[in-house]
Amino acid sequence: MFWNEDKQEDKGYRIPDDIVDLSFAIRCKMLPLDHAYALSHALHGALPWLADEEAAGVHLIHGAESGNGWYRPQDTSGALLHLSRRTRMMLRVPKHRVDDARALEGAVLDVAGNRLEISSEGTIKLLSAMSTLFARHVVMADPHMNEAAFLEQVVADMRGLGIRVNKILCGKAHDLHTPEGVVHTQSVMIADLEPESAVLLQQKGIGPGRKMGCGLFLPHRGIKAVKETH
Repeated sequence: MFWNEDKQEDKGYRIPDDIVDLSFAIRCKMLPLDHAYALSHALHGALPWLADEEAAGVHLIHGAESGNGWYRPQDTSGALLHLSRRTRMMLRVPKHRVDDARALEGAVLDVAGNRLEISSEGTIKLLSAMSTLFARHVVMADPHMNEAAFLEQVVADMRGLGIRVNKILCGKAHDLHTPEGVVHTQSVMIADLEPESAVLLQQKGIGPGRKMGCGLFLPHRGIKAVKETH
């Protein structure tokens, strides 16, 4: 854990709309818990421009972390994610790609043998200026690195973006399986960000794998849930 209590004074800030999240209503009964590669592959087939759009990212689809005594396992082989009617699919796209991405409305994707129907044209959500952000998956440069080394990696990536580092907390490790091999990731909480830095971190992300949901940050209201993942 990296924790620095020296926080600079907040300033007024207007969130830009050059990169946004596009949220789609979907109809899908279930997906593999480890669906990062399958979802990315299906979306690349539906949106040919996605591969070359560096700023674009694909958020993975998530249900509840726990329910009826069931807890999300770290070993996801064979595990299924049962989805509700309220489940959404989100893409992070630059503004000039919003209309292109909305062409997904009515599309039916095959995600690892599961039918996923996109039933809305996509609702624009601005990025957040909240001071605490959470990424479920950040790719580890070395699968054998310990937490201290991983924190150093995250700090270096953030400083490379010019972002002041105050508080970082690591959470669960997860493996994402692809035909090329296993991608080792860990969840990360970043706290006490200035509004400009929070938006920049969401725009740029850290590490590789944006099209598989890696390095993409979302707003979070506190550190309690992440602490409980240890």
